[in-house]
Amino acid sequence: MLHITLREGEKVVINGAVLRSTGRAEIVVENAAAILRGRDVMSPAEANTPARRLYFACMMAYLDPANLTQYQGRILSLFEDLVEAVEAPEAKAHCVSFARSVAYCDFYRALNDCRALIAYEAQALARFAPVEETETAQAANAA
Repeated sequence: MLHITLREGEKVVINGAVLRSTGRAEIVVENAAAILRGRDVMSPAEANTPARRLYFACMMAYLDPANLTQYQGRILSLFEDLVEAVEAPEAKAHCVSFARSVAYCDFYRALNDCRALIAYEAQALARFAPVEETETAQAANAA
């Protein structure tokens, strides 16, 4: 049994149906269901990095099990690309955990590992952003 408390206007997806609270609401889910809070739902436009694309594909597999085979190939392809790019041991550990969860079709748990990989990716990209900005500024000054 799962208890969910929603604030005014908060969304939740249950088995693919988007529900929005019109007031404070408490929901009790008494059987197995695919559930994501609105803040954990990613739009296709937000899937703009390798880790985010992996999250989106995994989210779709979780919320739309009727089309699971459609998402499995995409997840595998995206995962192969991402796992080759990560270097940090903690990121690799999340990759191993993600792969295990996906192998057992536990996509909810895999989404947690994706969130950690998105955070790792954001940190890695942030380390390179100042270098790119500096190089662009230097090239503009040289011209």
